[in-house]
Order: sequence, then structure tokens, then C-alpha cells
Amino acid sequence: MSTTKRDRVRPRPDAPALVALLLGVAGVGYRLALTLLTVPASNSDEATFGLVALHIAERGERPVFLYGQRYMGVLESYLAAPLVGWAGPSWPMLRLPLLALFAAFLWLAYRLTRRLFSPWLAVVVVGLLALGSERVVRDQLTVVGGRPEVKPAVLAMLLIAMALGDRRVRHHWLATGAFGLLAGLSLWSDWLIAPYLLVAAVVLAVAVPRDLIGWPGVLLVVGFLAGIAPVVKDNLVAPPGQDSLSVFREISTKEGVAPSLAERLRGGLLEGVPLASGMCPMDGCARWAQWFGVLYPVLLVAAAGLGLLAYRRAADHAARVRAVAILALVAGAALTLLAYVRSPLAATDPLGNARYLSVLQISLPAVLWPLWLAAAHALRATSGRAARLGGATAAVVLAALTAATLAGTVAFLAGVPGVRDEERTARRLADAVRGAGLHEVYGDYWTCNRLIFNTGETVACGVLDGALTPGQNRYPAYWQRVARAARPGYVVEAGSPAERTLRRLLGDRADAAVVAEVGGSRVYHPERAVRPWR
Repeated sequence: MSTTKRDRVRPRPDAPALVALLLGVAGVGYRLALTLLTVPASNSDEATFGLVALHIAERGERPVFLYGQRYMGVLESYLAAPLVGWAGPSWPMLRLPLLALFAAFLWLAYRLTRRLFSPWLAVVVVGLLALGSERVVRDQLTVVGGRPEVKPAVLAMLLIAMALGDRRVRHHWLATGAFGLLAGLSLWSDWLIAPYLLVAAVVLAVAVPRDLIGWPGVLLVVGFLAGIAPVVKDNLVAPPGQDSLSVFREISTKEGVAPSLAERLRGGLLEGVPLASGMCPMDGCARWAQWFGVLYPVLLVAAAGLGLLAYRRAADHAARVRAVAILALVAGAALTLLAYVRSPLAATDPLGNARYLSVLQISLPAVLWPLWLAAAHALRATSGRAARLGGATAAVVLAALTAATLAGTVAFLAGVPGVRDEERTARRLADAVRGAGLHEVYGDYWTCNRLIFNTGETVACGVLDGALTPGQNRYPAYWQRVARAARPGYVVEAGSPAERTLRRLLGDRADAAVVAEVGGSRVYHPERAVRPWR
């Protein structure tokens, strides 16, 4: 080899990269253990995605939306279909693709934070993301649609835009096409990511405004249309009122007394933000933990100011693109919060709906940036007393945020044995139903699809409400199969309205119809079918 040629040696990872790698491996390992243990516990919503994956793999079905829900994409089911088809119905196999998506999210978050801010702030971001309370881990590992895949997609789109702005991409046509494809797939998967897609598009437009006029722009549109094509195709054939926009509008405008702005802000900021950040247990935030919800919009405003200052001081095009990317992270979080607090759900059920704020993790680097700068500035020898005091306060806030996130993780781990007991009970219930020779049963919503998945569809379940009338049956074929059964079984919660109704209809034959009792559920197999709705 000629000595005049420079050897191309890949640089060794520096200290921040190594520390981030260790933290990232710990975070992925933590979630791998939870995945293998089926923690958090499964439920019927997740089972529906699992059944979609099973039908994709074994029957060649090609659904666009979740059964009975014509606005939630099933990209996660397509990702899991090869594993579920190979291993059969299995919760760990269903969740493994989400674990891979989380690993990608950590890596992309590190790359983006390092490029926009600093290497050690990237380490802090990875460390915080590696932790995980029940609310955070549930959003990352349970297959319930949207959020696990759209977060790494947005980070990848921002990195693509910045790379194009730096002119570091050789095949920029393919890069813009990939940007469009990620945007289309994300919008199909979860409409709630739309604010982040909008601001990412602004970054791309600032990065390469001229390129978007030519063939790269054409490929951008083609990629987007390819990603969103399943939605377009489904909506073209949807019956009147069943298209995605109509369904989404219907569920977003429920009747009732609208909560006040103060109630929505309280639910969105004081409950939703700390919950989505991993600082609280699922049953709510203690008053001491609500401080982060108050501080969050303040940090967004500070980050916006710093981003504008960076834009004004930018010496070249690449620096301006990076400043716009910072502002995009701030704007994405602000628009997501605004959309959330406009919804009545922020006030009426803040604990159940905080999951919609999990995408705020995308903006975590920008939110921490003002604190990081203040703490770093205080270490300089030239800093005055006020700067040192402000920096010390910022460092305390960062430490408190880390401690609260760690406490949320520890609290979640303390409840893992109870979650495992619940999962084992669900398995025993499935075994009891099969052991009783039942192949068609009726049950409530939170029993049915979970039971079907756990039995690999050897048992079909039709959903009934407390009055034993038809409930939310997402997949009509199961209901029809149970309806044809001459002598179906019934799986009801002990002491529930459904059981009381069933026992009243069975009369003195009720006790004789009980064939199993597992946990808090009873399995009935009466001599004749009980279908009061007929």
C-alpha cells in the first residue's frame, strides 16, 4: 500500500459515546427482561394487534387499521407477523420488534442530541430514557399502536434533514425519498405524531429548499404517498361515515359538559407530563412530583429563546439548519401539548390518557438544554455569583429529575411480582377454558381477545356487556362463530353484573353450570345457550 495514501481508520468511541453505550445496553437489557416476563401485563387491546399479526402471517390478510378502529394503523402487527407466524401466539415474540424500535430510538436520540447540543448532554438523555416507569415502559413495549415506531422515525427524519443541509449525503434523492416514506408510515401508524411531522418538514425545507423543487422533491412526495397508501386505499372504499377522518372526528367530539381550561391544564401539565416522563406510578402523581409539569412549559420557552439566538448567530447554512432543528423539537412538543390540553380527556381521565404524551420524549434534549447550559456556565471561572447560583439551581433540577425518574422505575419494579401473578392467572384461565372442552365462549371485552390469543384461536370469544347483550366485538368472525355454537360457555368476573344477570337467567341450574373458577373469574357451561338479546 502506498505510504502517500492516508489510512482510513474509524475513530475510536470517545468517553461520552462509551458511557452512552453502557447506559443504552442497560436500558435495552432491562426491557428485554421485562419482555421475556410479559411485563407490563397483556390485555385485550394488545391481543387484538397480536391476532392481526397472526392473521397476516397465517391467513394472508392485509388489514390497514386495527379491527373495529378505522384510524389506528397496524404497522406493529406487520413487524411482529413473521415472529408470531414462526413461534405461534406469544407475547414476547409480539413485543420483540418494539424492543428493537426502542434500541433504535436510544441510538438516534444520542446521535441527534450530540449533533445539536453536546456529547455529555446526549449521555444524560440516554440515561434518562434508559430508565422507565410503568407508564413509560408500557408505551414502549406493549403493542397498542403508534408510539414506539413514530418516535425513532421522527428522529431519523431530523437527522436526514440535517445531513442534507450539511451536504453530507451522497445520494440525496434517496434520502429525501426515505424522509417522505418515514413521514407517510408514521402518519398511517398514529395521527397524533402529525405536529412533529410538520416541524420536521419545515427543517427539511430550510435544509434543502432548492432540491425539493426537482427530482428529490418528486421522490419525497412518492415516498410519502407510498407510506400513506394503505390509508388512502382503505378510505376510498370505506362506507360513508367510516372513513378515518369521520371516525377520528367522532371520537374526538364526545358530548357532555366541556371541562374548563384550568381543569385541562391541570390534567395535562400536572398529571400528564410527569406521568409521560416516568416520574409517577400509574395511579397518579404525588404533589411533589407535579413540579416538572409546571416547569416544562418554562423550559420550552427558554429552549425556544436559545434556539432563536442560535439561529441569529449561525455562521453558515449548516448551523442555521441545526438551529431550526432545535426550534422544531420545541415546536413539536408545544403543539403536542396544546392539542392534548384542548381535549376534554386531559381533564376527565388524565391518568388513562397520559400515553398520548409519550411522544414528548422526542423533545427531551431540547427541554434539558437550558438546564444543561446554565449548569455548565456556572463551572466557568469567569462566572459571577448570580450565574453560579443559577447554575447550581439548574444542576439541582437535573438531579431531582433523574432521582424522580429513578424512583418511578424502582416503584414499577416493586410491582412486577403482582403483574406476573396477573399474567399467570390469565394463562390459567385459558387452560381452564380449554380443559373444560369449550371452544366458544362469551365474556367481557377485557377477557375475550386476550383469551383468544392465549389459546391460539382454539377458543373463540364473543363480547357481552354487564347486561349480557352484545358489546364491542372488534372481529365479527369470532362473534359469528360463537353465535353458531349450540352450547357456548361464559367467562364472567365473580360478583360482576354479568354474572348476576347470568345466574338470574339460569335460575336453580346456575351452580351446576360452573365448571371452573380461576382467580376472580368463573367459567360457566350451561346446558342451554343463554342469549337474552335474541
